[in-house]
Amino acid sequence: MLSASQYPLVRFANLITDLKNGVEIRTYAEDGYRYLRVSDLGQHGIENHNPRYVNVEEIPKKIKLTDNSFLVSRSGSLGLVSVVGNEIRDAILSSHIFKIDLDTNQVRPQYLEAVLRSQIGQVQFFRNNNGAVIPEISQSALKSILVVLPPPGIQNHIVTIMQSAYAQKARKEQEADALLKSIDGYVLAELGIEMPTVEEKRCFVVRAAQLEGRIDPEYNHPKLEVYKEPKAAFSCKPIKELSTEITTGSGVRQDLRAKDGKYPYYGANGIIGSMDAYNYDGRYLVVGKDGSIGNHYVVDGKIWSSEHTWVVAFREDVDLDYVKAFLDAWDYKYLITGGVVPGLPRKAFESILVPFPPFNVQENIAHEVMSRKSEAIRLKQEADALLEAAKEQVERILLQAG
Repeated sequence: MLSASQYPLVRFANLITDLKNGVEIRTYAEDGYRYLRVSDLGQHGIENHNPRYVNVEEIPKKIKLTDNSFLVSRSGSLGLVSVVGNEIRDAILSSHIFKIDLDTNQVRPQYLEAVLRSQIGQVQFFRNNNGAVIPEISQSALKSILVVLPPPGIQNHIVTIMQSAYAQKARKEQEADALLKSIDGYVLAELGIEMPTVEEKRCFVVRAAQLEGRIDPEYNHPKLEVYKEPKAAFSCKPIKELSTEITTGSGVRQDLRAKDGKYPYYGANGIIGSMDAYNYDGRYLVVGKDGSIGNHYVVDGKIWSSEHTWVVAFREDVDLDYVKAFLDAWDYKYLITGGVVPGLPRKAFESILVPFPPFNVQENIAHEVMSRKSEAIRLKQEADALLEAAKEQVERILLQAG
């Protein structure tokens, strides 16, 4: 494939002025230096959703990051690369990340990032891995990767293409995220529910007559009153009254879950496998019962469901998609019991109050929620397509015959 390029090919080794492994630190701290792990090197840049920190006196000199530094994953998830930016300049690298200093007289770091993230680079990463259960690429194998090296003008053009694509992707993803974040507020507003500002009290008094069978402070905190009884524009009914059937799924051995069966098998986290037979045939709301609580799925057809879910059939005057939208927007965590493995007991689940507007209002709310979700999915798909198109354009530029 690379032989088709009109531009010279150079080994990665010829673009490197220094190559070091990071350091292994297993104890994290609340603050300190950012500790960059392979999981922080995302497909499209540094991930910041779950940062870790380490408390050390200083960053080891050998892995001190500079303007010319370039990061490459060494093991685990291969082919992850990133140009060092200001947001991670003062970070400590995991031992599973290579820190590379580049000869910027030959190659622009952002150009190298674009090439190595393209199919041209990714194929070489996986061809050069050690073939172990946990894939890894050695320093010598990394240095052997071939890089198409066009003149600076072409490098700059490719960087512009990719930066534009990333900017467009970010805008579309932000728009999609804003749509998704707007859903809960929309649902509550349509139901006339205004969430009051409640003072966060550390000490409060609850009279014995007010206790509802539980004496833990979390359950009896005054701020939960609004959740226990929604102040909605419509009357509220408990799930027990709105449903016609509430059952739990069945336990299935792990080897059977992985079987390539005909019907989806739902756990508390969604579809986790499939089965040849089925337990349910109809339209149900599947709700996380223990472990992962707060996940809700409307299913239509023949399914299996695990013992970690509640499976609920509703009356004909109840729109399941509306109930799901409300439960997604509503915080009923106060009902959860247990320690290591939290649970949502049947009695507690049945007691959740759901605003019960006329059926057409339920349908309208459900339709709008699904419409916003569909639009968010479309925007994210467009964002991914834009980036893939940019990568293909870069490959065409580099691989066109001279």
